[in-house]
Amino acid sequence: MDSQTQIPEKFKKFFWDIGFEDLDIQRHKAFIITRLLNFGDQDCIKWLFNTYSKEEIKDVVKNSRSLLKKPARFWQLYFNLKEDEMRCFEVFKKMEGMFPF
Repeated sequence: MDSQTQIPEKFKKFFWDIGFEDLDIQRHKAFIITRLLNFGDQDCIKWLFNTYSKEEIKDVVKNSRSLLKKPARFWQLYFNLKEDEMRCFEVFKKMEGMFPF
């Protein structure tokens, strides 16, 4: 990974709720990867794999509790992971039945 890399300005729309200029690609790595895996487009995914190693991305997929269900399933298949290897599935199970409507 190139330590001088910045998040492209065109990805700012994916970070609508925080100070985009304050994001540090190393310090906020898990947040950035999770956000772009959840909401990003093909350009975002390409940038992620050019910026972070496959192992770094896989580690975030395994440990993030914030992955949404559909992206989680995709990345589960991509990295050939089991549900019990991914923390987000623990969250999904806890939330089942929580909202009866």
